[in-house]
Amino acid sequence: MIVGQFFDLLEIFRLNGFPSDTHAYLFNGDFVDRGSWSTEIALLLYAYKWLRPNGLFLNRGNHETDDMNKVYGFEGECRAKYNETLFKVFSESFSALPLATLIGSKYLVLHGGLFSNDKTTLDDIRKLNRHNQKQPGQQGLMMEMLWTDPQTEPGRGPSKRGVGLQFGPDVTKRFCENNGLEAIIRSHEVRMNGYEVEHDGRCITVFSAPKYCDTTENKGAFIKIGPELKLDYQVFDAVPHPDIKPMAYAQSSLMSMM
Repeated sequence: MIVGQFFDLLEIFRLNGFPSDTHAYLFNGDFVDRGSWSTEIALLLYAYKWLRPNGLFLNRGNHETDDMNKVYGFEGECRAKYNETLFKVFSESFSALPLATLIGSKYLVLHGGLFSNDKTTLDDIRKLNRHNQKQPGQQGLMMEMLWTDPQTEPGRGPSKRGVGLQFGPDVTKRFCENNGLEAIIRSHEVRMNGYEVEHDGRCITVFSAPKYCDTTENKGAFIKIGPELKLDYQVFDAVPHPDIKPMAYAQSSLMSMM
């Protein structure tokens, strides 16, 4: 999650190197909204995807959706800096982004989290036609993949966001065992240390926007995964940016959802 914090994205590249065919990146959704340099992030990531198709991969987040972009700034930023057409092109492209990425058959990387049905499999995710269902809606696999969160209690519970649900360590354990996975890696929530390992190591949250919205004193983090598929957590601090406030192009000051 970069959430429009362009200068922190540049800091990740400074610390860890730029994308190449032998040094790939996977960004796990929420590139846009909140921060006020979302167009710069989206254009840079798409340019790298065009230049290095095997060096950069993008999952969709809940903020790569029309309703969130209208409220949290990306649509307004596109209109202010460019025009409405650019936003429409981005909107169409967001609906084509993958909803999850499987790394080495060990880690499923998706933006939100797991499902309301224990019988959901990786094949169910593969069969989901994201090109026909362009927006996640209020129920179903796409919505759950983009919106759900872990909880410490077993079972499932209502979402604190009002959309999706929360899933416990037993849900994560069953999903990983049923699908031959070691863990899921997700984003979607601030973590003060930049990342958190939960659910007996099977649910990993990574958050790459330090000092989120200039109001939260959190670190940022990213994960390095080498040929042996071991996870190496890298934590970093926010860097200075021009004096433009978050949500500068938003239609609303609502800050309740992420």
